[in-house]
Amino acid sequence: MTTQLQHFPQTKYALGLHTSTPELGLTITNFAGDTRCQIWNLGRDLSSHLHQYLIDFIKPQNWGDLEFIAVAKGPGGFTGTRIGVVTARTLGQQLDIPVFAVSTLAAVAWTEIIKSQTNQAIAVEMPAQRGQIFGAIYQSTSNNFGLTTLLSDNVFTPETWQENLTNCNCSYQLIKATSGLAATVDSIVTLAGFDWQQGLRPDWSQALPYYGQHPVDV
Repeated sequence: MTTQLQHFPQTKYALGLHTSTPELGLTITNFAGDTRCQIWNLGRDLSSHLHQYLIDFIKPQNWGDLEFIAVAKGPGGFTGTRIGVVTARTLGQQLDIPVFAVSTLAAVAWTEIIKSQTNQAIAVEMPAQRGQIFGAIYQSTSNNFGLTTLLSDNVFTPETWQENLTNCNCSYQLIKATSGLAATVDSIVTLAGFDWQQGLRPDWSQALPYYGQHPVDV
């Protein structure tokens, strides 16, 4: 459920995109009760069908109703992540609105914090290529209005990831992000909304994908 924001214009909406996995996640909200979210398992068809799904999904709102766009920047699949970020950047440029690029791992952490109502840190790990691990550690801010980064998104060997968990000096809950990540698209737009509330208005050109690894072994 998307968090309500103070001072967000109720005639405006935020659009969230999650394309970092074979699933497509879209959400649109005015942060005041008018929210809808949908997930599609498109697989390899994601790249060819994304734009039509967007056009159909946004109705009855129109592009001019958007206040900002939030997109999952990765880590995740190389092609899907790139398509999502490029789409968000293009829309942001054409509509002249901010584009927030949000960590896939941060969205998983926020989803777990909301679900379990925990004050513990959330360590998120995701399988990467060549036997490595994407990992990060996040904790809710003291006012539950976003996340504090305890360990930034990075790619680790299993050994170095375990060392970071051992040395984090905090009580944490470990979440293994392996499936259903597009369902965290609500958290993508919520975390962006927190930044919007703090006065951030990132230009579309600042939205960059995070791949973590080269897509091929070099």
